[in-house]
Amino acid sequence: MSAAPGPVAASMTCGICVEPGRFELRQAPLPVEAPEGWALVDIAAVGLCGTDYHIFEGKHPYLRYPRVIGHELSGRLVEAAGDSPAGTLVVVNPYLSCGRCRACRRGKPNCCERIEVLGVHRDGGLCRRIAVPVGNLYPAEGLGETTAAMVEFLAIGAHAVSRSGIQAGDRVLVTGAGPIGIGTALFARLAGAEVHLLDLSRRRLELAGARFGFERLHCDPATMLTGDLAEGFDAICDATGNGKAIEAGFAHLAHGSTYVLVSVVKGQIAFEDAEFHKRETRIVGSRNALGSDFERVMAAIREGEIDTDALLSAEIALEDLPERLPLLAADRETLIKVIVRP
Repeated sequence: MSAAPGPVAASMTCGICVEPGRFELRQAPLPVEAPEGWALVDIAAVGLCGTDYHIFEGKHPYLRYPRVIGHELSGRLVEAAGDSPAGTLVVVNPYLSCGRCRACRRGKPNCCERIEVLGVHRDGGLCRRIAVPVGNLYPAEGLGETTAAMVEFLAIGAHAVSRSGIQAGDRVLVTGAGPIGIGTALFARLAGAEVHLLDLSRRRLELAGARFGFERLHCDPATMLTGDLAEGFDAICDATGNGKAIEAGFAHLAHGSTYVLVSVVKGQIAFEDAEFHKRETRIVGSRNALGSDFERVMAAIREGEIDTDALLSAEIALEDLPERLPLLAADRETLIKVIVRP
């Protein structure tokens, strides 16, 4: 008579980029304990973003394969954490900071010297359950699971606008009408700015106009160097991720303006120093987001200032993602936000 089998550890399905162009579903142990100061979160919804597509395409400069992707996350607490009981819907801040470096000590954990981003530097949330520091969890009162998964990418745009110093009445150009660009444009408009969108894709511009009512849409940068726009823009927020586009943007800066680099490119950016000084331009980097940006986004959603239904392009199940991901990555012009349900 054979011995009775011992206890079998529970497992969960994870979405893993094994290598560029290869995405698979694999089994991994289900976390049942969290380190001190951390909490277990059952993932409810995961937003796909440009970072995930770049990982799949092999274009991300900071990533080692294989990697469980997913950093735009909402979920429910497995056990009580802080003042929140078990089952509370939370938004996950995926930027894990050290708390000790100079940036962290100065209240800037978003650009921590040793930052680890879920789904990039360590495994992310495209799975059933993850462990997250309690301080990185924000109760999502009044939000649904899908909406809560959109907070992180919108917080990047809100942070960029906060960094820009945009004021009511300013003329603002957002270059790149993808999800990050649209989020930045939405919060620039909420700040009272006259918002213009520039993208070489007419399909993206038409989508931004139809869903969010943006009217100042530009597909040809040359046309903005004449007429009423010849004086330039008080602020430009770049969300293209394209070095040549960033360099071309300097020509559209007004005197006394600010250039906010929301996207990141690998390599150097060149500009004409005499023009830069003549215009007394500020160049500002904007990385990730702060807790205050997450709270700003959630407040805007609760108050009806942001239409998350208009942001949603599709909702799909995790088991369908291996087949769908290559198609989604190839047709991003028609997508704003795709949500995966693990």
